[in-house]
Parts: sequence; structure tokens; C-alpha cells
Amino acid sequence: MFRWLSQTVTVIGLSLRSIPQRLGPSIVAIVGITGVVVTFVAVLSIAEGFNAAMANAGSPDTAIIMRGGSNAELNSALALDATRIIADAPGIRRGAAGPMASAELFVIVNIPKKSTGTDANVPLRGVQAGAFDVRPEVEIVEGRRFSPGTNEIVVGRAASNLFANLELGAVNRWGENTWTVVGIFEAAGTISESEIWCDAAVLQPAYRRGSTFQSVMARLDSEDAFQAFKDTLTTDPRLDVQVERETDYYRSQSSQIRGIITGIGSVIAILMGIGAVFGAVNTMYNAVATRTREIATLRALGFSGSSVVISVMVESALLAVVGGVIGGGLAYAAFHGYQTATMNFQTFSQVAFAFTVTPALLVQGALYALIMGLIGGFFPAIRAARMPIVTALRDL
Repeated sequence: MFRWLSQTVTVIGLSLRSIPQRLGPSIVAIVGITGVVVTFVAVLSIAEGFNAAMANAGSPDTAIIMRGGSNAELNSALALDATRIIADAPGIRRGAAGPMASAELFVIVNIPKKSTGTDANVPLRGVQAGAFDVRPEVEIVEGRRFSPGTNEIVVGRAASNLFANLELGAVNRWGENTWTVVGIFEAAGTISESEIWCDAAVLQPAYRRGSTFQSVMARLDSEDAFQAFKDTLTTDPRLDVQVERETDYYRSQSSQIRGIITGIGSVIAILMGIGAVFGAVNTMYNAVATRTREIATLRALGFSGSSVVISVMVESALLAVVGGVIGGGLAYAAFHGYQTATMNFQTFSQVAFAFTVTPALLVQGALYALIMGLIGGFFPAIRAARMPIVTALRDL
């Protein structure tokens, strides 16, 4: 066993030291795998970024209440009386200003994207004063909050960066009102940063919504208070509502688009990976061909075929890992933090988010590169091990 290990280490050393003699083909293999990993990591970072904006939104001690049977705020409707019953329910945290609850509605407004000039659907959300207590992560970073009863709006940082005429002081005409931007807010990169907020009492008549709302956001006494709060509302004969944790609601909202992006990204990566594997196969066949005499000599001296197989596989894997590391680094440098927006198909509005290249994605990219390298080196390694010694030595 020790002799075999010694032989294997020796052959691997000879193989790696000879790489500079085959620098051109080796670089081609590395570049091919680098391209695959860049694409793989970049596409999946879209899904990670969208998921971070959606699934990381909210808090487990916050509940969203909608009409029974609604799968999104867009197709929910709650009467004013119902929102008052909900706000008075036991289990909602109380502050100096009263229950930490906000009856809300939103409409879709068309705003051009800064990058392309094409119109995008951006949510304009009407909130009550308690919205800032319900969502403590929302922080005004420029300007101030809107004044109740006025046509003033505050805009999420991501929306302000991506869409036109949403900077501080900008004026827009939506519905039957003219709106003025008086503040920019941040919300830890979550979905709220894709929205525009205003006073719900002003938004209702601007879009002829009467006294109806679409949801109530309520901050509870604790995370453990959720089930009792839910049971209270769903068993109240005056109400027809469904109650979800805010975190669960946004996580379900992100599942569809994340599945689509991950599926497409995986298909692209597999197709490109096939091409990279063929490149690795060609590279390793070339390596075996240039080392024919060396391998034959080693075999004639008593080195085992398995040692030769492992040396070829190690070389192929090393080249692939180098390509994977470079690809991961390029993907991180080029895409991490890049802001964009995509459609949330459940609300038909834009969600702004940043590409997120996580450590887990970088590890996945490196592992995918390693797999491609091992597959690419397998058949050339078998050919090297089966090479007739006598035939190869005739060339000496």
C-alpha cells in the first residue's frame, strides 16, 4: 500500500510539473470552466437576491391579515369596520399612540426605468401612522416622513435608484392627485424599498377606493402570540379573514420567481457545462498524448495503471478548480450588489433587489467546476492507463 501511495504521489508530481509545457490547452480548459462558473453563479445570484428582498422581509412577530381566500394583497379587500375590529384584537402590541397596526392598500403606478426608459409597475402603498411602528426596519435617510392628510410621499431607496423622477422634491401625477417626494427610506434591502408610501386616507379618494383597504399589518406582543391572535380573528363571526406571519407571506411570494430563475439558471449551466467538459476532455487527451513516452516509461518501471489514472484526474480537477475559483471571483466582483428589478407575478409589480453572491453560491460554483473537471479527465485517464507499453516505447 505504501509503495502504491509513493508511486501515485510521484506520478502526480510529474504530471503537475509538466503543465507549463501544455500551457495553451490548459488555459483554454480553465477559461471554459471559468465562463461556466461565472454564468452559473451570476444567474443563481439573481434568485438569491430576490429571495433576500422577499423572504428576509418582515418579522415573525408581525402578522398580515387579508380577506379569506386571498393569495396576495392585490386581490384582497377589507372594509373599514373590519380593520378596526382587527386593530382592537388582543395580542397586538400597544404603544404610546395606540395599537401597532396599519390598515393598508396599494395601487400600481407606471414609472419609467432610469436604465431603459420603459414603463414599470411600481407599488404605491397607502399606510396609516402605525406602519412605521409595525416595520421598525424602515428608516428615513433623506428628508422626512409624509405629513398625514397631504399629497406627500416617501420612496424606498431601491425604487429611487432604479426608477425616474423619484428623487427628493420630485413631483408626479398619479390617479387624481399630484404627489411630492419628501423623504427617502431604507428597509434593510427588503421588498419595502421597492415601494412608495403615502397616507392611506389620501390614496383612497385619489383612486376612488372609498373606505376599503386590502390588508392590515399588525405587530404582536411576541412571536408566540401569533397562534392565539390568528384563532381570535378567524373564529370571529364578524370577519372573513386569513392571518399569516409576515415572514411566511413574503417567503411564499418569492417561491415562484425563485423557482423559475433557478430552473433556467440550472439549464444554462448544464448546457454550458457540457461544452466545458468536452474542452476538458480535449485538453486532457492532449496532455496524455504529449506524455506518452513518460507514461510508458513509468509503466515499464513498475508504476501501476491506477497511479496514472489518478494523476490525470488530479491534473484535470486542479485545472477545473482554478477555473472555478477565478469564475467565482469574477462573478462576485461583477455582480454582487448590482441592483435591478423584476416582476413579482403575484402582485404584478416590480420588486427591486440586488444580485447576491453568497459564500454558498461560490462553494456550489467550485464544486460544479470540480465535477466538470473529474468528468473531463475520466476518459483520458482510462486511455493513459490502458496505453500499450511496448507500442509507446517504440517512439523512444
